[in-house]
Amino acid sequence: MAEKKDYYAVLGVSKDADEKQIKKTYRKLAMQYHPDRNQSPDAEEKFKEISEAYGVLSDPEKRKRYDQFGHAGIDSRYSPEDIFGGIHFEDIFGGRGSGGFGQGGFEGIFDMFFGGGGGAGGAGGYGSRTVPQRGGDLRYDLHISLAGAVHGTESKIRLMRTETCDTCGGSGAKPGTSPKTCANCKGAGQVNQVRRTPFGQFITSTPCRQCRGTGKVIESPCSSCNGTGRVRRAKTISVSIPAGIETGSRLRIVGEGEHGVHGGPPGDLYVVMHIEPNSVFVRDTDNILYELSIRFTQATLGDEVVVPTLHGDVKMKIPPGTQADSTLRLRGKGMPKLHGRGKGDQLVKIKIIVPKHPSTRERELLAELQKIEGKTGQGKSAGSTGGAGSKGETGDKKRKGIFEKVKDAFE
Repeated sequence: MAEKKDYYAVLGVSKDADEKQIKKTYRKLAMQYHPDRNQSPDAEEKFKEISEAYGVLSDPEKRKRYDQFGHAGIDSRYSPEDIFGGIHFEDIFGGRGSGGFGQGGFEGIFDMFFGGGGGAGGAGGYGSRTVPQRGGDLRYDLHISLAGAVHGTESKIRLMRTETCDTCGGSGAKPGTSPKTCANCKGAGQVNQVRRTPFGQFITSTPCRQCRGTGKVIESPCSSCNGTGRVRRAKTISVSIPAGIETGSRLRIVGEGEHGVHGGPPGDLYVVMHIEPNSVFVRDTDNILYELSIRFTQATLGDEVVVPTLHGDVKMKIPPGTQADSTLRLRGKGMPKLHGRGKGDQLVKIKIIVPKHPSTRERELLAELQKIEGKTGQGKSAGSTGGAGSKGETGDKKRKGIFEKVKDAFE
């Protein structure tokens, strides 16, 4: 599905532009890109694009829905005839006559949008409402846990969507009956008004009010859909979520959007993912961040500890002399790579616990350790070689011994 451009960007106006500014800008662009004036290959498509943008932004109701829901709010509710049919070209280009857009005048503009028939009331005008139209796309915001994003999961979602009425098969007529050709427009879906001006004759085509542009009149409406041929219905859909999915990712489920009109294909469902915060782990792209608190004796002497990961508990070695706020890495224990092979890592940030209320024995050992560290520090600062080195080595052994006792005491 080709992404449509933002209507405000197409016209080059701001979102707070008023109706007068939008009309003025469109008039200028339409005169520039109409194929009768502009011979470039993409002029006609550009003209249709700016006309569609104007058809939406110049209508207060359509503009409100577009501002709220984007293109999904327009495509699911309005047909091209609803959008282009609301453009009153004679008002926008009044005073310039049909010569402003070639010999066909405004009739030629309608032909461009709706494929022929023009002011003659042929089948190609507003009667094109009866041609198959694709259903609108839907959006569903799905929230899953971090564990679900790590391993992948299957989730069932329930949504409301517009579907073809099973009772009448989408015709809108009561079973056993069928729609009749509209007598007012003879099935064309449009009525034409001829206006004579000093600049020539104009033919204005508007949707038939009696049949609302369909060319058909339903005399006996279906009781299930009240003659619309469509009903709102709840639908439960199973969604397969791949491992490594990220917040903001969109999963496209083809054919699970709104049903089409007049036999047109259904739209698509877009599931927008949201990963819930975790109380233990923090995701950083493909890596997982985790804080581990250890005692200062473990940091000094080293140890082997059990660390939780999203893939289960693992053993991790803490090197002797580990500093506070340093980071240790558990390779392959992070998030699976969504568009590649392998996994990220788990980064373990070390926090050192300092006891607030040491026992009497712990205080004695810590005081002894402080005394040893003070002596070894004085010996090293003396700068002597032989004897000082021996004292330093003796001090290291004593300090290690005290740390072992402290470790045992704190455990």
